[in-house]
Amino acid sequence: MKKVMAILIAVSSLLGFGVPALAMNDAEAINLSGSQRMLSQRMMKSYLMIGADVKTDVAHKQLDESIGLFEERLQALQDYAPTDKIRTRLGMVEKIWVKHRAGLLATPVKSNIDSFMKENRDLLGACNDVVIEIARFANVPSAELVNISGRQRMLSQRIAKAYVAMYWNVDSADVRKEFSDSIAEFGQSLQQLQQSPINTPEVRQALERVGSQWSFSQTGFKLDENGQYVPTVIAVTTESILWKMNDITKMYEQIMSSQS
Repeated sequence: MKKVMAILIAVSSLLGFGVPALAMNDAEAINLSGSQRMLSQRMMKSYLMIGADVKTDVAHKQLDESIGLFEERLQALQDYAPTDKIRTRLGMVEKIWVKHRAGLLATPVKSNIDSFMKENRDLLGACNDVVIEIARFANVPSAELVNISGRQRMLSQRIAKAYVAMYWNVDSADVRKEFSDSIAEFGQSLQQLQQSPINTPEVRQALERVGSQWSFSQTGFKLDENGQYVPTVIAVTTESILWKMNDITKMYEQIMSSQS
């Protein structure tokens, strides 16, 4: 039975679907809740790409997929929730999400984008609270590595989101701070992961590949003084980093599961 369930989980992961709630353990829940943080930023990035007319065919597809995944995974986490605190945190996510989803499905309008982006940051914060609460409940040292590596996925998308916003002339102090803070946090967290004593050879090699790409990407993140932006390049670069970090998060999830 365990082997059959493992196959079902693997297939659902490959298809991009949420883990079946009845099969979800704490490590999987941290990974899945962490993916909600990433999706919150990915959806906003796609919305901004549509507004800014950047790879709109790709952006529409990513937005539709991300909205579906967010809803599906929220339901899976609500079915999993083992404590009242976790259920309360998920309730806060759902409350913000109901309103935010309606905005994401509407045609992008620059005139009210500041308030909409604030709402997006609120959704991200609520999703992050869920991850922290589940990691606290799991109480396993490696849970923090699942959390950190999963957060790197989110940061890749938050960097892209802020960059596209600036390209679309949504150039507020909050957006610039998000951009610079996300770049700094990604670099610091990558070093923290690379220094973990529990890293397997496979994890170390995967982190080295991310480190090489991250170093190469730094020049692209530097904003041109003449206002020359390269949103397509940034979208492709951050997408690549996202999926590399997604694989690494899964590796840490497996390490955590073996320690439980």
